[in-house]
Amino acid sequence: MTSIPTKRLSNGVEMPYLGLGVYKMTNSEEALNAMTKALELGYRAIDTAALYNNEVEVGEAIRASNIAREEIFVTTKVWNSDQGYDNTLKAFETSLKKLGLDYIDLYLTHWAVPDKFVDTYRAIERLYEEKLIRVPGVSNHHEHHLEKISTKANVKPMVDQIELHPYLSQKPLLNYCKVNGIAVTAWAPLGRGKILEDETIAKIAAKYNKTAAQIILRWHYQNDVMSIPKSVTPSRIEENMNIFDFEMSVEDIEAIDGLNKDLRTGKDPDNFNF
Repeated sequence: MTSIPTKRLSNGVEMPYLGLGVYKMTNSEEALNAMTKALELGYRAIDTAALYNNEVEVGEAIRASNIAREEIFVTTKVWNSDQGYDNTLKAFETSLKKLGLDYIDLYLTHWAVPDKFVDTYRAIERLYEEKLIRVPGVSNHHEHHLEKISTKANVKPMVDQIELHPYLSQKPLLNYCKVNGIAVTAWAPLGRGKILEDETIAKIAAKYNKTAAQIILRWHYQNDVMSIPKSVTPSRIEENMNIFDFEMSVEDIEAIDGLNKDLRTGKDPDNFNF
């Protein structure tokens, strides 16, 4: 069983560099099987959200695993229609109940809803103060969103989960987060499959005798970015975690850095309507 390295967040909490993303896992049995397999293999982080409709299954998989609760890092998110101070506190209670847990490790604002995201984060901050969550964070927040939060918050977000992959490297935002002690998690870390055929990555993969997916996930890790690839296929779940037994050269990391096209597979956090 592989042991996945962890990143020490600004408050000292350790968060695994690799987790299982469970977006679009709406078939209950399939979701449970995928999570169970991941936990058996050594994954210790699961990333869900109210929107994904599988918080119940996440809780079931954790309980069935017989792994100590404190060893598993659980992330969930408040959906856009539940944002605002009071609504976020209510949404958190609902998520906690569905998960069947006493606390959540990381709680995120799902998107920066205009006129609401600051109040939403203030509620997350309160949950942190009350020790109902271990880490306060956000997702899909640009630098200007984070700046706006920092003018009102006592505790800065400790994690920003963003779309990030070789075709969307987000270097300015990554640098801003690094300077401000905010850890970054990549969603769609493989670019929703769009980069797996890239010639540069194929050449590097052949050099290290690894798959394209393993090269990309290793690139994230060597760039100090956590990632949450999603898969329900047991072999793929296993493949995705076999990235800690080799190291790419600086030249190869830079070659992948150079693939950036500012290409989003999802919405821009400044322009979404859901």
